[in-house]
Amino acid sequence: MTVHFIGAGPGAPDLLTLRGRDLIAASPVCLYAGSLVPPDMLEFCPPHARLVDTALMTLTEIVEEMVRAHRHGLDVARLASGDPSVFSAMAEQMRRLDGVGVPYDVCPGVPAYAAAAAALRRELTVPTVAQTVTLTRIAARATPMPDGESLAALGIAGGTVVLHLAVHRIEELVKELVDVHGPDCPAAVVAHASREYQVVLRGHLDGIAGQVRAAGIERTAVVIVGRALAAAHFPDSHLYSDTRCRA
Repeated sequence: MTVHFIGAGPGAPDLLTLRGRDLIAASPVCLYAGSLVPPDMLEFCPPHARLVDTALMTLTEIVEEMVRAHRHGLDVARLASGDPSVFSAMAEQMRRLDGVGVPYDVCPGVPAYAAAAAALRRELTVPTVAQTVTLTRIAARATPMPDGESLAALGIAGGTVVLHLAVHRIEELVKELVDVHGPDCPAAVVAHASREYQVVLRGHLDGIAGQVRAAGIERTAVVIVGRALAAAHFPDSHLYSDTRCRA
């Protein structure tokens, strides 16, 4: 028996990896957050699978479901939106499973920020403009941010900043980022990336909060800030340069 932590991707069922799809299809138990994982994803589950919506469950209750499946020798598909390596709460579940001897593995998925960049038709790293991507969030009702990881501190590094779990406090994050990037810095918000009803907003830091409020976006969105979003004048990458090809 194995608990499979599976990156379910940003939402579109056809962005689920083939490995993830096959693991779901072979697991008699599926744990998923109904507030994040679309119902279409559950169609890959085998007939009569035990489907457990974890949206309102505690960590203890979630782990108890996994332990129960372990006792009965049933594989578990534990779906995480996007990729489980970022903001999935996977680490704390694994720590509990290690404590009770339940085996697990991890299947990566398409991260939300990648789906957002695709919707924007933008590369987040552009030669001489941005070669660093910072994935972060802000402290709100969630766990406090570690020392040295404030938006102001991270913003000094420049590059492209991607914020998860932060759109509901758009005014606050804009205020912090403006001090470093300036009010004219390109900014974008993509809600429900990859789904039929995705919303894409483009603008600058000084106006993006108003667009977010006007669109009624409060969750399931990625905020991206950086000059790469509007870069037009930059040198070609060395990877495909004529000079390199002749060397």
